[in-house]
Amino acid sequence: MRIIAMADSHGNLDALKKIFEQTSQSGNIFVHLGDGLKELETIKKEYTALNIREVAGNCDYRSTAKAYDFIFAGGAKILITHGHKYGVSYGMEELTTLARVNGCNVALFGHTHCRCSVYENGIYFLNPGSCASPRDFSKPSYGYVDITPQGILTNIVDI
Repeated sequence: MRIIAMADSHGNLDALKKIFEQTSQSGNIFVHLGDGLKELETIKKEYTALNIREVAGNCDYRSTAKAYDFIFAGGAKILITHGHKYGVSYGMEELTTLARVNGCNVALFGHTHCRCSVYENGIYFLNPGSCASPRDFSKPSYGYVDITPQGILTNIVDI
């Protein structure tokens, strides 16, 4: 099972198109982690057969999407959130608590526009960075989570 995660496209439809062109055959679930749900709607119309999920970011004005949600895949419980409501710009304590209280193996988040892939205290944390405007001197990127019988693997990929 592969989950493709992207975040912070901020109106850049071309960035999302590149991700879907590169991954539409390899992902089982696609997740937009907020701040770009308007252009995601265009993608959803083009890729109707794909399982595409989303959560709202702080710039997704008037969105009815949730602030966080869960995905169950391959025996893992995955928290998806933009992260702004859980203080990810200042540390991961609140996000860790939300994941732990809900029994999650993986937490996917965005908001900071900075890549992060760590394993701490039994939880895999992945911020795929921004697919449009990174703030960590890296290239635009997306991430993925592979869930296999052997375990969980997270990775970040340049667009």
